[in-house]
Amino acid sequence: MSQRFQVELKKLVDNSYEIEIGERLFPSLIRDLQEGLVPGVSKFAIITDSSVEPLYGQPLLKLMRQNGFAAELFAFPAGEPSKTRETKALLEDQLLSHSYGRDCCIIAVGGGAVTDLAGFLAGTFGRGVPSLNYATTLLAAADASVGGKTGVNTPVATNLIGVFHQPRKVYIELAAWRTLPVREFRSGLAETIKHACLADAKFFFEYLENNIGKIVTPDGELILDPETCEQIALHNCRIKYEVVEQDEHESNLRQILNLGHTAGRALEAVSGYTLLHGEAVAVGLVIQAKLGVKLGYMTGEQAERVAALLRRAGLPTEIPDAITNRMLMDKMYTDKKVRSGRIRFVFQDGIGAMKRFADGSYSTPVEEATIMELLEEIRG
Repeated sequence: MSQRFQVELKKLVDNSYEIEIGERLFPSLIRDLQEGLVPGVSKFAIITDSSVEPLYGQPLLKLMRQNGFAAELFAFPAGEPSKTRETKALLEDQLLSHSYGRDCCIIAVGGGAVTDLAGFLAGTFGRGVPSLNYATTLLAAADASVGGKTGVNTPVATNLIGVFHQPRKVYIELAAWRTLPVREFRSGLAETIKHACLADAKFFFEYLENNIGKIVTPDGELILDPETCEQIALHNCRIKYEVVEQDEHESNLRQILNLGHTAGRALEAVSGYTLLHGEAVAVGLVIQAKLGVKLGYMTGEQAERVAALLRRAGLPTEIPDAITNRMLMDKMYTDKKVRSGRIRFVFQDGIGAMKRFADGSYSTPVEEATIMELLEEIRG
C-alpha cells in the first residue's frame, strides 16, 4: 500500500524587461541600479572577455565603484572557443573564491559569447541570480541579448547545454559598433538579415536592400550611419520580441529563429570556429533558401535576393572547400531540432514569412538524400 501527496507549484512569473538602445549608456545603467532595478543585491560581478575588458569592462568597473557599488570584474579569453563548460566552471570558482553568493548580480558586458556564457552562469549560480546584458556587438544586439536563451558549446555541438534565463534589462551600446573589426560587424549582419527574411519583407528586408550601403560596403568599409544603425537595432529587437513573447521556451514558434542555423551551426563547429557565427549562418541561410526552392517553399528569384543581400553585406554564401558534404551532413545530425534521427529544417515561406506545416510545426524533417543532392548542386 502506497501513500501519495500532490505538490502544487502553479504560479505566474513576469519575466518582462526593458531594452535600451543608444550611445554611452553607462550613466543610464548606474541610474537604474540607484533606482532599484535589481533590489536586494549587495555585490556585482562584471563578466566580459579579454577584448572588451579594456574598452568597456574596466571603465564600467571604475564607474560602479565611484558610485558606491561593490563590484569586481572577471574576464575570459575572447572568442567562441572559450564558450565552454570549463570556462563557466572557472568563472564560478572565481566567484566563490571572492565570496559571491545568492545576493549578487551578474552584468554581462560584450558580444554574444559573453552574454550566452554569463547568462548561463547567472541562471545556475546560487540556483539563479539576476543579470543584466550590456551588448557591445551587432550580433549580441540582434540575437544573443534578447530572449533569454543561454548556453555553452561542447565538442559535439554548439549551445547544446544551457538554460532559459531572462535578464532584468538589456543595454544596446551603439557606440561600441565603431570599435568592432569589420568581420565581426558583418557577422552580426547575418542575424539581422535572418530576422528580415523570417518576419518582415515589406519594411525590413527592403530597408536593408536599400540602406545596407549606409552601414558597410562590400569591400569592407564600415560607414555606420547613426540613424540606420538605430533602425537596425530597433527592428532586430522588435522581431525577436514578437516571437519570444509567444513562445518563450521554444516549444514551437521560436524554432523559426533557427532559420539558417541547421546547416549554419554545423558549419561553424566543423570549421573549428574559424568561421564566425554569422558567417556560418549566412551560408546556412543560402542552403535553407535553395533547399526551400527545391521543396517548393520559395522561388529561385527570392532565394537569389537573400544570397545577394548577404553578398552585399560582405558575407560568404558558399561552403568552404575544406568542409566536405559528408562532414557537414554528419554534424547536422547533432542539431537540437533532430527528432528520431531525422534532420529538421525551418523554412522561409517566400520572403518575410515562415512556413508552417500540416502538423502545426514550424520545422519539418528533410531526407538526407535530398540534402546531399542540394549540397552537390551548390558545389557544382
